[in-house]
Amino acid sequence: MRFEVLTIFPEMFDVLNIGIIGRAVKEGKFELNISNIRDYSKDKHRKTDDAPFGGGAGMVMTPQPIVDAIRAVDPEHKLKRIYLSPKGVTFNQRLVKELSKEENGILLLCGSYEGIDERVIQLEIDMELSIGDFVLTGGELPAMCVINAVARYIEGVLGSNESTEEESFSDGMLEYPHYTRPQVFEGLEVPEVLLSGNHAEIRKWRRMMSENITKERRPDLLKNN
Repeated sequence: MRFEVLTIFPEMFDVLNIGIIGRAVKEGKFELNISNIRDYSKDKHRKTDDAPFGGGAGMVMTPQPIVDAIRAVDPEHKLKRIYLSPKGVTFNQRLVKELSKEENGILLLCGSYEGIDERVIQLEIDMELSIGDFVLTGGELPAMCVINAVARYIEGVLGSNESTEEESFSDGMLEYPHYTRPQVFEGLEVPEVLLSGNHAEIRKWRRMMSENITKERRPDLLKNN
């Protein structure tokens, strides 16, 4: 699978060179390319923004550099083209799984300032995607969230398929609590059932805890089950 990221702040993605994601890229589990939109600007100062028609605060990213960048990295439109935007559909685990099945890969466009010229969306974008009901200074952090979440479903990125099958939201509920050594820490003990070796009882306990935590913290998820 291939991720193509378009941004005016490519250095922000250096953080993806560390940890599980960084190791997976180095091992060739998937491809990650970061392109600077400024490199495609025809302005002598590599400018990528201008004042909005109709007035208003802030600047808007101009269409030419973005469209040229998109067509350069995905000339045959084989990638799923996504613009990270507060106006987009809300990112969730269902979408994570869907995007992980994109055979050719994903293009992630990161806007900045007040956003991008609407004609870019009309001409080149397949989907607008939001990571929540809040506004950030750019699409870089949302793009990293998408890469991290989707990459975890690529074969070989994680050590075990169980890591994605048993985590929060995979079955529509929040995940059960985890414990490790020591058995007693500052007076708090590991639940006895986890020490029993009875896997059927452990599964039952984990399911019960998952249901209780979801009911307490995210009852809205239970309505969707």
